[in-house]
Amino acid sequence: MRFNTRTLSASSLLLCTLPSLSAAFYLPGVAPTSYDEGQSVPLYVNHLTPGLAQQDDQLHSVFSFDYYHQAFHFCAPEDGPKDVRESLGSILFGDRIQTSSFELAMAKNETCKSVCREVQFDSRSAKFTNRRIAQGYNINWLVDGLPGAQINIDSGTDTKFYSPGFALGTLDENGVSLLHNHYNIYIDYHRVGFGNKDKFRVVGVLVKPESRGNSHVLEDGAADCGSNETPVVLNEEGDTPVSWTYSVYWTESTTPWATRWDKYLYVEDPKIHWFSLINSAIFVVFLVGMVSMILVRALKKDIARYNRLDMINLDDLDGTSAAVEDGIQEDSGWKLVHGDVFRCPRSPLLLSVLVGNGAQLFMMTGVTVIFALLGLLSPSNRGFLATAILLIYTLFGFIGGYVSARVYKSFGGESWKRNIIMTPVLVPGLIFSVFFLLNLFVWGKGSSGAVPFTTMLALVLIWFVISVPLSFAGSWLGFKQQAVEGPTKTNQIPRQVPPMTGTLRTVPSLLLTGVLPFAAIFVELYLITKSLWTNRIYYMFGFLFLCYGLMVITSAATTVLLVYFLLCAENYRWHWRAFAGAGMTGAFVFLNALLFWATRISFGGFTGAVLYLGYSALISFIVFILTGSIGFFASWAFVQRIYGSIKVD
Repeated sequence: MRFNTRTLSASSLLLCTLPSLSAAFYLPGVAPTSYDEGQSVPLYVNHLTPGLAQQDDQLHSVFSFDYYHQAFHFCAPEDGPKDVRESLGSILFGDRIQTSSFELAMAKNETCKSVCREVQFDSRSAKFTNRRIAQGYNINWLVDGLPGAQINIDSGTDTKFYSPGFALGTLDENGVSLLHNHYNIYIDYHRVGFGNKDKFRVVGVLVKPESRGNSHVLEDGAADCGSNETPVVLNEEGDTPVSWTYSVYWTESTTPWATRWDKYLYVEDPKIHWFSLINSAIFVVFLVGMVSMILVRALKKDIARYNRLDMINLDDLDGTSAAVEDGIQEDSGWKLVHGDVFRCPRSPLLLSVLVGNGAQLFMMTGVTVIFALLGLLSPSNRGFLATAILLIYTLFGFIGGYVSARVYKSFGGESWKRNIIMTPVLVPGLIFSVFFLLNLFVWGKGSSGAVPFTTMLALVLIWFVISVPLSFAGSWLGFKQQAVEGPTKTNQIPRQVPPMTGTLRTVPSLLLTGVLPFAAIFVELYLITKSLWTNRIYYMFGFLFLCYGLMVITSAATTVLLVYFLLCAENYRWHWRAFAGAGMTGAFVFLNALLFWATRISFGGFTGAVLYLGYSALISFIVFILTGSIGFFASWAFVQRIYGSIKVD
């Protein structure tokens, strides 16, 4: 691995001049379903998810609930709801898709139809449902793979776009919860010709719910949908009768099936993304310029002077030359530690395991973002993004084992068996243990977001059957390779490290090193956090690709600067400092989560806070290992390069 400033400059310029990547296209991912006129179109129901509350535009819960949770009293099919097959990633993200009692017939309007007989809300169910309405919960439906959506308006551009999910209820001007019990379903279809017969495809689903307290089901099963003049208010002191009704309106559309997701994948205020990218690009240019100046000016001149000095016979020189040599040594302290800079760091086994897992995460993240950029992870395949992340990370277990073994062998480590075992077990085991513990809190709350035991078992099997053997194979191959040796010999007696002052002290140096990579991804990270916790679709992978590239370059450049200043201060213990310095980006990611909590979240319970902090800490830990490994390898390449360019007796 070689550190090349021209490559960095060219890469940053290329990333900043690809505006077409900001709007990632997608491939449909599933074959279109064509219906005959009057043919049944299934409507599937999904879990109820929390959204931003109407009264304060904040998130008040992180728990999702099953659609057929007994407190909601939604109508189930007569033979009971059936589970719809889902992907592993869909289950992990809390999807619980089931069949419903709604009857839709292609291109056939229904002005008023009942879902089932009248239901009774008792006081306990009324309190539970009213609280969910006040918290801004949304109902999620699926028709031909498209989510039932509601129309939102971009306040900046007044552009209308589809937002997946629609409100369980609303609040009136007095803050009273009104339950939506009637659904106006507007479905767009596209007509396609197959020979002499036309077929129809669903290209849009819009739901406008209403609260109609005077609706009821007649004795013959027909429905009277009433009007919205008298809304449904659930009585928390007694029983409340509720009738579930719906209307269906079909409209022919010119939108082709291949572009039907465009209205759902709206990018709110793209100027913010571009401003973030330009700001990050300026950071990168500044940092790469500083590194280039160090490499071209300071280091190049120092190396040339040292090499000229080595060619001179010091026995024939007078005291002036000795003074010159002292001046050189005093001017550039990084050469003074050439006999210690490749000394084995403290806890080499742990460091090698962490950087091995970081290399695995780096490869997984890069490949996933590229796949998403190319449109191979379509939202029409629910949960496919999470599934792809798991599978790609598992397959790259070979990379993790190989890198960990090579690094550990280069450190001179001898406990190779412990390295082989710890690489695929330590970090994934820690993440899985915390995830399992947090899942117990979700399960105890009765939320549908709790991952089933069978899915947990499947994750363990994938881990031990695929990832662990691949990691073992990579470690075996890594230990068979020759160790990466430093260009200078290591002294037997360690050199004393002088005390660090100013910004080179541990805490200030780590904070300064981690803050710039975080600044490169701050805006995009905020939007991802908002989409994740409010259950919205994030599909701006073009911006994410650019931000990821800028973060990698920034992490490498800032860590190289840190290591250079440490070496000039005669501090040769750069290994852990480089890893922790770049990894400090993860700490800023956690601080960003706390800021989001303080500004956009208002939890009323202990469990919700534990879940939010726990999942945020997991994400931050993953970012810590990822960016820390980037900084470590960039610094390692830098140190190998500069000390390989000088002549030392």
